Amino acid sequence: MINQIESITAILDQAENKIDLSELEGVTLLSQTEEIVINKIRQTADKLRQKQVGDTVTYVINRNINFTNICEQHCNFCAFRRDAGDDGAFWLNIGQILEKAADAVQIGATEICMQGGLNPEAKLQGKSLNYYQRLLSSLKQEFPQLHLHAFSPQEIQFIAREDKISYAEVIIALKESGLGSMPGTAAEVLDDRVRRIICPEKIDTETWLEIIGLAHSLGVNTTSTMLCGHIETPQQQIQHFRHLINLQKVAIENNYPAKITEFILLPFVGQDAPQALRKRVNRDQPSLESTLLLTAVSRIFLGNWIKNHQPSWVKLGLNGALQALNWGCNDIGGTLMEEHITTMAGAMGGTFMEVETLQNGIKSLNRPYQQRGTLYEVYH
Repeated sequence: MINQIESITAILDQAENKIDLSELEGVTLLSQTEEIVINKIRQTADKLRQKQVGDTVTYVINRNINFTNICEQHCNFCAFRRDAGDDGAFWLNIGQILEKAADAVQIGATEICMQGGLNPEAKLQGKSLNYYQRLLSSLKQEFPQLHLHAFSPQEIQFIAREDKISYAEVIIALKESGLGSMPGTAAEVLDDRVRRIICPEKIDTETWLEIIGLAHSLGVNTTSTMLCGHIETPQQQIQHFRHLINLQKVAIENNYPAKITEFILLPFVGQDAPQALRKRVNRDQPSLESTLLLTAVSRIFLGNWIKNHQPSWVKLGLNGALQALNWGCNDIGGTLMEEHITTMAGAMGGTFMEVETLQNGIKSLNRPYQQRGTLYEVYH
């Protein structure tokens, strides 16, 4: 036990001295089971969070708009998708989207986060790009002050494929129509062995990385995510982190006008997910214990390159997300106002968090809070 503690301490000392860890060292941290060792990992992550971003916990006032759940794909973790004509299938029109945005503006929202299923019928004048541009331009025309954080790499690939154009053409056109930044969702786990099981129809790892890197080169900031707690191994989790670091390095070394702004862990919720994956995972709700350890290792492994880390209160509940703020996270996320994808999988965290609730939760940790914009600009 003494040798084990000494070995872990040496790894953690490296991290505190701003030395990037090897993948083996990252896996070693994730493999710990002794409470005393895990607490040392937590303490190091919390200390690095304080050094890298300070004690202030940030949040954003935003609204999540899922414009359709009609989707051509059949991911094995997704309880959100429907076929056209199914019970519960929906496809919002522009008026409904603008109405939701107006509600968000009423409570002081600065961001609309917009994503949806891959609906082959979503076209204007025969082109998918026209439809997605219309979503953005309508919102921007009505609410020019809002930051539009929209469309994952999977959606970019879908538009490009449908219209037979390049990824760059899609990103440039969407940016000109009002796109402010892109969510780094559809990443799931950046390992094609995992992807072939949980999302076999989705873009592969190489394509996800290509589109995110291209967005950075074209001046579109992105977030980054990982769907964790299902069939992936610690080695695959750490490899996912390495891919994100490499993306950030390329953006910095090439002086790209944009980069990854944050990292978000998204624990798998299995309660109402498709049976194939649910049976393999054999757990309805995320394991808070394993998620918190991964949260700490995320900070230790990624913090030199991606400094903002956020838990998912939708998946972990507010109390779980508040605990994550002591395991390396510095941001509590957004108000959301509406959330379908995780909730339809059976998550218990809710769909809307009042600003005051977020603030009071942060205050309970004796940490200051601060509203931010999507790109972590400070709001006074």
